[in-house]
Amino acid sequence: MIDMIEPSTLLILGVVALAAGFIDAVAGGGGMLTVPALLSLGLPPHIALGTNKLAASFASSTAGWAYYKKQLFSPTFWRASFIATFIGAIIGTLVVNLISGAWLEKALPLVIFAVAIYSLWHPHPNPDQTQLPEVTTTFKRKQWLQGCSLGFYDGFAGPGTGAFWTVSSLVLYRLDMLRACGLAKAMNFTSNITSLITFIILGHVNIALGLTMGVCLMVGAYLGAHSAIHFGAKFIRPVFVTVVFILAAKLAWQAWF
Repeated sequence: MIDMIEPSTLLILGVVALAAGFIDAVAGGGGMLTVPALLSLGLPPHIALGTNKLAASFASSTAGWAYYKKQLFSPTFWRASFIATFIGAIIGTLVVNLISGAWLEKALPLVIFAVAIYSLWHPHPNPDQTQLPEVTTTFKRKQWLQGCSLGFYDGFAGPGTGAFWTVSSLVLYRLDMLRACGLAKAMNFTSNITSLITFIILGHVNIALGLTMGVCLMVGAYLGAHSAIHFGAKFIRPVFVTVVFILAAKLAWQAWF
């Protein structure tokens, strides 16, 4: 497949992937650039989704590692979230392989608009806050609910998963923006790699094309994560809100008009 693509088209795909990796590391939503780009090549939807998971795994792993190295994410503290996300992603990928996602296309813009409005009006936690939430039974339940639902969504569809993780983590755990982004990237990688393995088993991945875009996504993710860490919440918040609104508008246009 990759041998049949014009060099100019491949260059455009690389630029799109670079931008998507940067945006995804900062705010989430990079899949709204890469999935349409893959579909524009004439790939069947399931192949486009599977190939995007391969490429996205590069970006989410790079961004997640950057946050971890800066001690903005603790894997042991979020163990239950890892397990829940893993289970949700497997189920979501198996379901999307069986049914059409047409109904989701119309509902998704409404959900994302709600997220965008919430992001604008909700008072964010103090960006200097560094405390993790207290480990209680309620906290564990939140981890399982969040991980299973967002893992399922990422396996089923994917676009905006990072943004959903960031917003829901701010709400559920009162994390500061940087720690919420660190959690989002780690969980996004978990659902990406889980969904990818499932798609590979189902035969829905173009390996060569996914690897090519993945390298560009990885570079973009490295630049995006380090920009977010360096400039902090003042940089992340406007990028996050802008990406969410663009994401919602694009989905709404495709679904309703």
